[in-house]
Amino acid sequence: MGKLLVVGSVALDSVKTPFGEVTDALGGSATFFCTAASYFTDVQLVAVVGEDFPPEHLAVLQRDRVDLNGLERRPGRTFRWRGEYSYKLNEAKTLDTQLNVFETFRPTVPESYRTPSQLFLANIDPELQLMVLSQVQRPSIVALDTMNFWIDGKIGALRKVLKEADILIINDGEAQALGDNRNLVQVSRIIRSFGPRTLIIKRGEYGVAMFHGDAMFALPAYPLDDLKDPTGAGDSFAGGFMGFLASASSSDEQSLRQAVVYGSVMASFAVQSFSVDRLAALTDEDIKKRYIEFSRFTTF
Repeated sequence: MGKLLVVGSVALDSVKTPFGEVTDALGGSATFFCTAASYFTDVQLVAVVGEDFPPEHLAVLQRDRVDLNGLERRPGRTFRWRGEYSYKLNEAKTLDTQLNVFETFRPTVPESYRTPSQLFLANIDPELQLMVLSQVQRPSIVALDTMNFWIDGKIGALRKVLKEADILIINDGEAQALGDNRNLVQVSRIIRSFGPRTLIIKRGEYGVAMFHGDAMFALPAYPLDDLKDPTGAGDSFAGGFMGFLASASSSDEQSLRQAVVYGSVMASFAVQSFSVDRLAALTDEDIKKRYIEFSRFTTF
C-alpha cells in the first residue's frame, strides 16, 4: 500500500444550519479529506495553520495513519470561514472569509513526501497546485478539485493542471462552468478532452455521477434522517474515494465504481455532524455496514 499525499486547507469554520451552530470548529478541505481517507490508507498532509490553532483540533488531526510533518504553523491567524445554510442545505451562504496565513501559503512538500503513490490537490489556487506537481515524482494517480472562482479567474493555470490530472472531482455547477455547457454528458466529454480520463461530478442531495471511458456510473445520495451540516461533504467524498483507491490493487473501472461508493459512504457520515465529529469517531464496522446498505439500495 502506497502513501496518499493531500495538499489543501486546514481552517476554523463557524457554521450555522437549521439544526445548530458552531464557532471556530475544525474545518478545511484537507481536514475532511484526511479524516475520511485515513480509514483506508496512510495519508501525508501539506497545509498551514496559524499560531492560534487550538491544541484540541491538532489532536483530532493526529490520527494513526495521518502524517503531519507537512503541516506548517506560522505566526498569524488560521484561515477562517463563516457560512450559513437554509433548510435546502444545498449551498452555503458565505458570510465571511479570512484567509490569514493561508493567503501567503506556498506549499513546500517535505523530502519524505516527494514520491507519493497518489496525490490529491484539494481546492486551492491552480498555480499552487502546479507548484506541488513540480515538487513530486509523478504518482500513479493525480486527482484534483477546483471551484468557479478559479475557473473564472485562473483558467490558464487550471488547464495546465488538468493536463497533468487523471481524475477531476467537482460539483455539477463547476462542471457546467468548466465545460461551458449545461448537459452533463456533453460536459464530461469536453472536460476529459482537457486531460483527466475520469470525471466525477458531485450532485449534492442527488448523489454523484462518474464518467470513465465509454461508461457512466451514477449513485444516489445515502438517505439520512439526521443530517446536520453539509460542510466538507465533498472533501469527505474525495477522501473516501482516494483512500479506497490507494488501498486497492487496481484503478480499473470496477475499483473506481467501488471507490465512488466508499466516497459516498464517507460523505454521508460527514453530514451527520458539525465539523469532523462523526467522521473521526467511525469504526471499520460502521463503514462496512453502510457500504453494504448502499449496495442493497442500488441493486436490481
